[in-house]
Amino acid sequence: MIKSIAIAAALSTVSMPAVAQTAATAQPAPAAPVSVPAASIEAMEPEITAYFEAYMKAGHIPGLVFGIVKDGKLVMVRGLGVQDTATNKAVSADSRFRIASMSKAITALAILKLRDEGKVSLDALAETYVPEMKGWKYPTSDSPRIRVSDLLHHTAGLVEDNPWGDRFQGQSEAEFTAMLKGGMAFAQAPGIRMEYSNYGYATLGRIVKNVTGMPYQQWIGRNLLAPLGMKSTGYDVFAGPQEARALGYRWQDDAWVREPDMADGTFGAMGGIQTSANDYWRWVSFLLSAWPARDGADAGPVKRGTVREIVEGSNFVTMRDRPPVLGAPCRMSVAYAKAWSVIEDCDLGRYLQHGGGYPGYGSTVILMPDAGVGIFAFSNRTYAGPSLPALQSLMAIRKAGLSPVRALPVSEGLAAAYGLAKAAWTSGDPATAPLTVNVALDRDLVRRKADIAALKTKVGACTMDEAITPISAMEGVFNWTCATGKVTGRVQRAPTVAMGLQVLSFSAGQ
Repeated sequence: MIKSIAIAAALSTVSMPAVAQTAATAQPAPAAPVSVPAASIEAMEPEITAYFEAYMKAGHIPGLVFGIVKDGKLVMVRGLGVQDTATNKAVSADSRFRIASMSKAITALAILKLRDEGKVSLDALAETYVPEMKGWKYPTSDSPRIRVSDLLHHTAGLVEDNPWGDRFQGQSEAEFTAMLKGGMAFAQAPGIRMEYSNYGYATLGRIVKNVTGMPYQQWIGRNLLAPLGMKSTGYDVFAGPQEARALGYRWQDDAWVREPDMADGTFGAMGGIQTSANDYWRWVSFLLSAWPARDGADAGPVKRGTVREIVEGSNFVTMRDRPPVLGAPCRMSVAYAKAWSVIEDCDLGRYLQHGGGYPGYGSTVILMPDAGVGIFAFSNRTYAGPSLPALQSLMAIRKAGLSPVRALPVSEGLAAAYGLAKAAWTSGDPATAPLTVNVALDRDLVRRKADIAALKTKVGACTMDEAITPISAMEGVFNWTCATGKVTGRVQRAPTVAMGLQVLSFSAGQ
């Protein structure tokens, strides 16, 4: 029922994977100003704000806040509309919104942290940590039993449960225990396909509680939120200052109607977080800081290498058409990893996205880890996740050249390999380089030497001043401008520790 409502309602979304939200929000919206060159993301605030204002107007949204993070800094944050229609109090960066299923990313990282500590195995049966699951009846006699990783990836065979799961937010521990003991119906055998399950993430919350001996919310607060300085973030919406809350509404009969508040409970692990822009950007910044892999201090509450695992385990890849409003036609690949959809887009490249939909709230977050850029937005209208204006903003930022993919550094070994390539070109003899056995077998060295001589005659003297462009720490390409032409080359080390070149090539450039 909620899916049909979400698609019919202007620019509205449900609490489900990000791509489903994008599809639901892909309705025509008032055009924002055309992108123009800008010196910084901050200078693009009028254009980006216009995207969100158009979305709010089309979707009848009382209030919204969005923020953009780049290279560890909150470079833009803007509150729009009101957090309370009765008082008309304006939304600010300190207004607290429930972010629904974006909470799942915190639960997933908690499980990975506990894995690092040796308290949880992703390959273990979930019933190892939740004994009530041992009596479950599976759909077929050959069904594998649910593993912890199945719950993380939504491949446990459980049915997609929006909006059922939203309404169990306040369930008590005793009620959840009884539900677990009673077993669940299955949509298919575990491992067949990805199907989004709020119940599965609530079960992950129970795993956190059982293996730590601490209430889930308390453990999250101490081990993830507090170390990141997220003092305004939590699960109990009645515990903090009520004047800071963005109250939740639905649009009904051409008016905003207040949604009832839901208390915190066992389903908080799937969607219970309340936070502010001034808090949440710290979470986004922390996640983005895991890229690229590097040496140096690793002082976060979760190791960088572990954070990078949120893109791993992507399963059951699908292809989707990008909403036309985002630009030229594009087929996107989409897969679900650990509480993130991993998407490859024609313009944005790889990005991670998740949304949240909840009675009274909608939210979205998108990370571009290879560019160090992230955007998030919260609204206080039921299921109105602002993924469309967030993606429009990222498209504009990329078009303006303000979110380039970080260049790979030239490793010491690649620099040495490039030096060997230059020496081989200068001498005209590839055998001066430490070539691995495959090189001569692929094309004998006499012919390779003749190839170099012929190319040198064609292009003339080359300065060879241009830097090599890394493909990895072991491989790179280069382009030289010479007296009467150009040279394109490639060098690749063999996998041995000792220097050896498995690829050394030179060809005429364009």
